Amino acid sequence: MERRKVIIDCDPGIDDALALMLALKSEELDVVGITVCSGNVPARMGAKNALKVLELCEKTQVPVYVGEEVPLERELVTAQDTHGEDGLGEMFYKGVEESFIHEDGVQFILDTLRKEEKVSIIALGPLTNIAKALMQDEEAFGYLDEFISMGGAYRIHGNCSPVAEFNYWVDPHAADYTYQHLPRKIHMIGLDVTRKIVLTPNLIEFINRLDEKLATFITEITRFYIDFHWQQEGIIGCVINDPLAVAYFIDRNLCQGFESSVEVVTEGIAVGQSIVDSENFYKRQPNAIINVSVDEKQFMSLFLKKLFVGYEGLIDSMVGGL
Repeated sequence: MERRKVIIDCDPGIDDALALMLALKSEELDVVGITVCSGNVPARMGAKNALKVLELCEKTQVPVYVGEEVPLERELVTAQDTHGEDGLGEMFYKGVEESFIHEDGVQFILDTLRKEEKVSIIALGPLTNIAKALMQDEEAFGYLDEFISMGGAYRIHGNCSPVAEFNYWVDPHAADYTYQHLPRKIHMIGLDVTRKIVLTPNLIEFINRLDEKLATFITEITRFYIDFHWQQEGIIGCVINDPLAVAYFIDRNLCQGFESSVEVVTEGIAVGQSIVDSENFYKRQPNAIINVSVDEKQFMSLFLKKLFVGYEGLIDSMVGGL
């Protein structure tokens, strides 16, 4: 099997942590580095959280880089009300060695694109690092294989305003710049599909019967997240947005969508909204693939089987009954 090289650009974050676990546990992926920007939490806190996941998955050889610490133009607003003050459900895990955190994630992205063959990027947070890299060296992105972005909302309501998804709302200028300048179509994994991916108490109870180490970590970090979702949305469980972007990169059949031109609103009441020209009103070349449907059971089967190897039969039974 050919392992695909990928940079994970993220802002860990509870669901980022789950997505990193999936990427690190998937034999299809060769994670060549993790870059972090501010979003769910400040960038340096996010980098420490990424190191915690690497330690858990016994993949500490993967380098972690701090990138941009503030959005291009807007003031930073984090989501620590959603993810906890530490970004991992207020578990306040023992600190990792900060000396393992590298600087200048933007330069790492550019250097990697120029030095390595067929590198893709899965962006799980605001697109600040990507926009900065594009501004510095757009030509380097000509070597990019594929680009996946967890962000945006097409026909569904937002999660931080009536119309905006959080990642694009945090840094709308970076999101729009990336859509307008990236020389590859962006695979948009937005709220239209991620809202259907819910980690329920039943599933959490199930995984605790399979693997104590991983399941304990997932249970601990999602407890705060589950409480937030109940208080804010009346959901029993928690929406895990970011793992779907990684799973889609592994198995393109998970989601279905269409090509379209997209721009992101940068000012005013609709700031952060992703405007999808689904009817080709402006007659522009498509710059994105907008995913609008997802096989939730197929995702959950893939997610659990990658994390809990050896329990495929039990997982099939559990997911089949959902």
